[in-house]
Amino acid sequence: MVAGSFTRESTSTIPLERIWKAGILDAHNLIPKLLPNFISSVDLVEGDGGVGTIKRFNFTDVVKEFRFATDKTVVLDNEKYVVKQDVLEGGLIGLRLKSYSFLLQFEVGSNGETVGRTTVEYDTLDDTPLSAEEQEQLMIGLNLMIQAVEGYLQANPTAYV
Repeated sequence: MVAGSFTRESTSTIPLERIWKAGILDAHNLIPKLLPNFISSVDLVEGDGGVGTIKRFNFTDVVKEFRFATDKTVVLDNEKYVVKQDVLEGGLIGLRLKSYSFLLQFEVGSNGETVGRTTVEYDTLDDTPLSAEEQEQLMIGLNLMIQAVEGYLQANPTAYV
C-alpha cells in the first residue's frame, strides 16, 4: 500500500459564491440534470447536505469501470469555501485504491476570478503510487462536473445568485 496525493488548480470567471452554491451545495440536484448521459441520479443516503451527509452517485452504462460511488462529506466550510469528501465505496475502491478523498478549496483570485484547488489523497491497494495517467483518469469525472456547472452558470446568469 502506498499513500499519496496530488493537487490540480483551475480558474473560472464565474463568481465564487455561484460556483459554491451550484457545484457544491446543490450538486446532488444539478449534476444529474446537466450530465444525464453519465450520472443517472444522486441519492442522499444520509444527512441534509452538511457534514456527515452520505451521497451515492449512480452512473449510466457509459461509465464502464463502475456503477456507482458513495461519498461522505467530512468537511464543509461555507465561510472558507472548503469541502472534503471521502469515497466510502464504489468508484475505484477495491479496483486500484483502498481509499481516496477529494478536498476542494475555492478562493477569489487576484483578478477577481474564482480559483479552485482539488487535492486528492489516496491509498493504493498495491505498492505502487498512481501514475500521472491514473491521476488524470481520477480527475476526469470531477472535471466533467465542474465544466458542466460552469457552462450552466454562464448560460443562466441569474441562476444561483
